[in-house]
Amino acid sequence: MTAFQQIVDPLGSLALAAVLAALPLILLFILLGIFRTKAWKAAVASLALSILLAVVVWRMPVGQALSATAEGAFYGFFPILWILINALWVYRLTTETRWFGVLGATIRSVSADLRILTILIAFCFGALLEALAGFGAPVAITSGMLMAAGMKPLKSAAVSLLANTAPVAFGAMGSPVIALSGVTGIPLATVSSMAGRQTPFLALIVPLLLVFIVDGKRGVRQTWPAAVVGGVVFAIVQFLTSNFFTVELTDVLAGIVATAAVLLLLRVWKPAQTMTGDESGAVDGETESIALATGTASVSRRAGATMVDGGRTGEAARPSQAGLGPAGEPGVSVRPSPREIWMAIAPYLVIIAVFSLSQIPAVKSWLTAAGGFSFSWPGLDVVGSNGKPVSSQTMRFDHLKATGTLLLISGLITLVLYRIRFGAGVKIYVKTLSMLRWTILTVCSVLALSFVMNLSGETGTLGVALASTGGIFALISPILGWIGVALTGSDTSANSLFGQLQVTAASHAGLSPVLMAATNSSAGVLGKMLSLQNLAVAAAAVGIDGLESTLFRRLLGWSVALLALLTILVLLQTNVLAWMVP
Repeated sequence: MTAFQQIVDPLGSLALAAVLAALPLILLFILLGIFRTKAWKAAVASLALSILLAVVVWRMPVGQALSATAEGAFYGFFPILWILINALWVYRLTTETRWFGVLGATIRSVSADLRILTILIAFCFGALLEALAGFGAPVAITSGMLMAAGMKPLKSAAVSLLANTAPVAFGAMGSPVIALSGVTGIPLATVSSMAGRQTPFLALIVPLLLVFIVDGKRGVRQTWPAAVVGGVVFAIVQFLTSNFFTVELTDVLAGIVATAAVLLLLRVWKPAQTMTGDESGAVDGETESIALATGTASVSRRAGATMVDGGRTGEAARPSQAGLGPAGEPGVSVRPSPREIWMAIAPYLVIIAVFSLSQIPAVKSWLTAAGGFSFSWPGLDVVGSNGKPVSSQTMRFDHLKATGTLLLISGLITLVLYRIRFGAGVKIYVKTLSMLRWTILTVCSVLALSFVMNLSGETGTLGVALASTGGIFALISPILGWIGVALTGSDTSANSLFGQLQVTAASHAGLSPVLMAATNSSAGVLGKMLSLQNLAVAAAAVGIDGLESTLFRRLLGWSVALLALLTILVLLQTNVLAWMVP
């Protein structure tokens, strides 16, 4: 097989080549955001275009282009879909038993207010799951828990996706910044410190945005103390841990301490009104038609919720049975017995225990040695423009310590705890696979798109074109990281893809390489809520397959607005706040 060497400028015009390289991404966003195309169709169309460009413009051999497609699809299934399938299986083990109802009652016994629960579940607990598992697990699990608490599917998915921002740079036990350090050669402590001086600013804002999405201005006005306490405590702990302690435990400590802070606040403070029921998944009078995706009769509702004030239903609210206790009193719910509480939350405690044990150095080393190996993907021989083999054609297969495998083990333990027959557990697993069939196609297609663009040189061309902008690269650097995660769905992958490019461009532009490298990761987290595979994960988790484009449009404005704020911070850190750069 003849080696294929990537060409940075295949047309003699870097600007034109960059425009062509961006076409698959532009097509993806247009199909999702404007034409509201189903996610799998948008992904397959963009993949086909990227393969055509790779062969015709970047002169990649057809066989290698197809092999890159196959490698990307495999990576989409393992580890990403392997995580999602097993995470949803664990979740469905509760929905198929009475423990899902008990879980909802348990959650509401902590607080009957959906806005407070959003902070505790989507933001705080989601950060802990991001730290331990990463990828799509936090979104899949927290959206299901919010539905158990009474929130509608579309809103559950939206807030879980938005909440999965601030912790991502240090997610999966610090994998993104560890990868960034590896590809750039910048010491891990330095990269971690810089990222820890950017992402905490996102943590200050995100809880307030979550409350706004759930209940608009009223929600912010009534529950801002909990949002501020959760965000400020998370930000402080994230900064301190990433700068002075250890990168691996950054989100673990931040999530736990923020949870404790909000719970302590609730002992001395309660919102003036309690939002106990969610009448729709829409915001500010918008409507939703989940039935369009489920194939049932269309149902459209206006936004509204049951508000309780001193035991009376608020004037503008409509009573909801979801907020009624057994005596018919609004907002009153029976607290399950201690045993029922432990059983209801057992799957999540098991997940935390299994993942924590897997991080013990001796256990982690054994899992790596006993169940991990690397291999070169067949049919590929790609050399970068620098003359070195492209690293992404080497695949690492860690089947024992993989997040999905640990979730599978957690599910098997849950089977025993819930006394579910093994055969019944297998049937639930098969139902989960059937439910995810279109999600599986979507995720495999979009990861195939990512690998084709990376291995053909399309991504490299796009990156070099952006890096050639000189001094204004400080404006473009966050966008590059944002695009990287929106394309790959992973901050780790985006750092591996663009980390060294950020450093090289920063050096040429007279900017801090440390600042630009960290910005790739910090800004990248804001693209995760728009990545097609994460949209597919969220939609599948709440049973609204086919509404990925609706989620995309709902979250696009928030993603862009947060990106703009972070870009302003980066610009300030290049001059006025240069003292923040280690």
